[in-house]
Amino acid sequence: MITRNEAFELLKKYNKDPFHIQHALTVEAVMKWFSNELGYGTESEYWGIVGLLHDIDFELYPEEHCLKAPEMLRNGGVSEDIIHAVCSHGYGITVGCGVTIDVEPIHEMEKVLFAADELTGLIWAAALMRPSKSTKDMELKSLKKKYKSKGFAAGCSREVIERGAEQLGWELDKLLTMTLQAMADSEDIISAEMGKAGAIL
Repeated sequence: MITRNEAFELLKKYNKDPFHIQHALTVEAVMKWFSNELGYGTESEYWGIVGLLHDIDFELYPEEHCLKAPEMLRNGGVSEDIIHAVCSHGYGITVGCGVTIDVEPIHEMEKVLFAADELTGLIWAAALMRPSKSTKDMELKSLKKKYKSKGFAAGCSREVIERGAEQLGWELDKLLTMTLQAMADSEDIISAEMGKAGAIL
């Protein structure tokens, strides 16, 4: 399997924007948190690498998101199971070039990625509006208020988030609660990683 350091180097080969790097590191940390929480602790590095690489093609090819990723990942020596997981987070979504992604999330890890990806963006947007600029002091009721506001973080699809919860067989509240906790618990790790990444980008 590709190592975490190799995965990060591969990500940086195609992604230079700090916003995209931060999102990748956030989803990596959240995926690792979920792996431990859901009883897949021995696979946490694997879950994290999938999270780190999930948007590898988005910066260069936003209109062909999840379509360009397989080639980039194969060229980087990434295994087919990780490629499937990466592409599955676009399942049922029609990308800018008009293609609907048909790679279905099968493994629980893939379903968590599908459900949590969009939600991390919404939670981070909500955190930035707080005086603390942090998820650590955010309460579920505050997040739910932002979630229900259609104009807030409109680019974060509620339909995708809700479909993700459904695929996992979870109530939406469970997904919101766990993802918020994952981000709060991981915030310092993500900040430290961004600091290291900033020094080499």
